[in-house]
Amino acid sequence: MANKNFYITTPIYYPSGNPHMGHAYSSIIADIIARFKKMEGLSVYFLTGTDEHGLKIQKEAEKNKKDVKLFCDEISKKFEELTKTLNLSNNDFIRTTEKRHFKSVNEIWNRLIKSGDIYLGKYSGWYSVSDEAYYDEDEIIEKNGKKISQTSGSAVDWVEEESYFFKLSSWSKDLLNHYEKNPDFILPSTRANEVKNFVKKGLKDLSVSRTSFSWGIPVPQNNKHVIYVWLDALTNYLSSLDFPDQKNIKYKTFWPADVHIIGKDILRFHAIYWPAFLMAAKLPLPKRVYGHGWILSDEKKMSKSLGNILDPLEIINEYGIDPLRYYLVKEVSLGNDGSISLKSLHDCINNDLANNYGNLCQRVFSFVEKNCDSKIPNYKNLSKEDEIITKNLTNKIPDLQNLMNKQDLNQYIKEVINFSFSANKYFNDLKPWDLKKVNIERMNAVIYTVLNQIKSISILLYPIIPDSTQKVLDCLGVPKNEFNLDCLLNLKYLKMDLSIKKPGILFKKIENDN
Repeated sequence: MANKNFYITTPIYYPSGNPHMGHAYSSIIADIIARFKKMEGLSVYFLTGTDEHGLKIQKEAEKNKKDVKLFCDEISKKFEELTKTLNLSNNDFIRTTEKRHFKSVNEIWNRLIKSGDIYLGKYSGWYSVSDEAYYDEDEIIEKNGKKISQTSGSAVDWVEEESYFFKLSSWSKDLLNHYEKNPDFILPSTRANEVKNFVKKGLKDLSVSRTSFSWGIPVPQNNKHVIYVWLDALTNYLSSLDFPDQKNIKYKTFWPADVHIIGKDILRFHAIYWPAFLMAAKLPLPKRVYGHGWILSDEKKMSKSLGNILDPLEIINEYGIDPLRYYLVKEVSLGNDGSISLKSLHDCINNDLANNYGNLCQRVFSFVEKNCDSKIPNYKNLSKEDEIITKNLTNKIPDLQNLMNKQDLNQYIKEVINFSFSANKYFNDLKPWDLKKVNIERMNAVIYTVLNQIKSISILLYPIIPDSTQKVLDCLGVPKNEFNLDCLLNLKYLKMDLSIKKPGILFKKIENDN
């Protein structure tokens, strides 16, 4: 029997500053997948949250002359509010400053001590406060007289301190075997190759504690040390499930996680460190880590210095949340970097939402109001043409499920919006306004067919633009328990003679400046 449970996570965000487009993108992607899985009939657990320990946070709090915990409370609240603004369906919001998280991290640490995978030594190497990461010598370049990471561009400093180490080097073979046996563990495949090549070069033991700052979870055996951010932060995926109580219902139901949605810049930590920690702790590994690309602004990485940051909150205030959700998925192929701009946002809203799906709904609902007494018409017979457009959509659903299972959201949305184009063409070609004059029964069949197309398209778009599609489905009298794939596959048609109402303007057309 197939697993009926599904656990999906975002990265837990580092709250050293305000939420940005990258945070919004990861969260929206995870939410779309979570909503779709619910439509498949699965019990879904969706986690997001904030990672609040480390030197960077401590320094930011000091700079702002605030108590570090109060500083975290303030910034974390902004991220929690963002979940509502983005219309996320998350079940939980984890904070690494919570007691439940301390308990989980202590358990993982003690397991690694017991297994002999942690030892006390001395660390020296290049460390980036900004990235909370150490880099090898071959990963460092000099620019303008300063040492920086060639991956992130962040400044690095030479650090020497006593440290506990995790025997990462001893897990290379096990990691490579896992990648080989589970080819979809890391997606997309280009990212998987990067990770494999990194592991094949040979892994060094990983520093997992600090003495140079105090803001973190103390090492159980030695409170002069705090646990390094990645061993601390990654454990959040277990903390939310009440680990270490492995007999509790949440852990038994949802672990191992089905997919971690993360940015490519933290792939190494999730695809190498995290599975190695879990192997050493004798815990099951997540089924998939998906490393998406960066969101660029006009082909350039967003930065304060370039002044090209697109604020998701500003866009939402101006255009609404659904257009932003749709645009990010449509415009950016999930595994690759994607460039966004206000112009392409306007074009997307106009072409796909206002002129296509929105226009289809407005035209058909207006026709029903004027010509069918605002009721779903009662038809007698459907033509072959009517049946074909219905079956074309229904037959495509397994392919759409496959696209979602591969996290190919970009292709999914293109396939679904094509059905909206087809429904518009069907409505135009059949000309129900002419049929009314000569064949009212045929008109009824056409309108009934296109209303059912709108219903099906709206359900398929629901995970992406939930507010707008729910308006349409509510107007059609479709109950929430029918927002699922079974109803589409079983051709659960609309009730004839049911009174319906117009949804109003769903998307306002944007007038671009010349």
